[in-house]
Amino acid sequence: MINNLSKKLHTSYYLQNDVVSIAKDLIGKKIVSNINEELTSGIITETEAYRGYDDKACHAHLGRFTDRTKIMYEPGGVAYVYLCYGIHHLFNIITNSKDQADAILIRAVEPIDGVEVMLRRRNKEKLDKTLTSGPGNFSKAFALSKSHYGANLTGDEVWIEENEEFRFRESEITTSKRIGIDYADEDKDLPWRFYLTTSKFVSKR
Repeated sequence: MINNLSKKLHTSYYLQNDVVSIAKDLIGKKIVSNINEELTSGIITETEAYRGYDDKACHAHLGRFTDRTKIMYEPGGVAYVYLCYGIHHLFNIITNSKDQADAILIRAVEPIDGVEVMLRRRNKEKLDKTLTSGPGNFSKAFALSKSHYGANLTGDEVWIEENEEFRFRESEITTSKRIGIDYADEDKDLPWRFYLTTSKFVSKR
């Protein structure tokens, strides 16, 4: 098999109830996509947490249930992908138990495998930090789109692995407020964005 089952995160990981803690813990883990038999992977370097029940920045705030958000109410371990500004696909991980609607946005990744594939998908000639920095750039490089809405994150198209080979200190993770959510009133200042300070593959410092 292409993926290493012993390293793949199990469903129980996504069912944990603290979305902010999980968002931070995902820093340094490896995300993998296997789309049309083209494997790409990278180190997760930037995330944002969104909490369903009390976060005005979350799409499911106040129990909002639509065709777009309905996947957020499923048990953790599935993907929530939506189109932003009609251009960018944004890839999110649903966490917590059923009906909690917590989500983590993957904002940036440091490439490992399949760099040439990523360059072709992004129509770029050389590797630089813009290849997979920013949620839309990451999704395009990994060929993740609305077709992966609801994808099982323990399946064979997109998944996350432990990454013992990549070592860093917790002090290298920076915490900040999230980006582009000025509409969320006081919740816009919640310190629920995390990024790896020592990586150049970060959308904004």
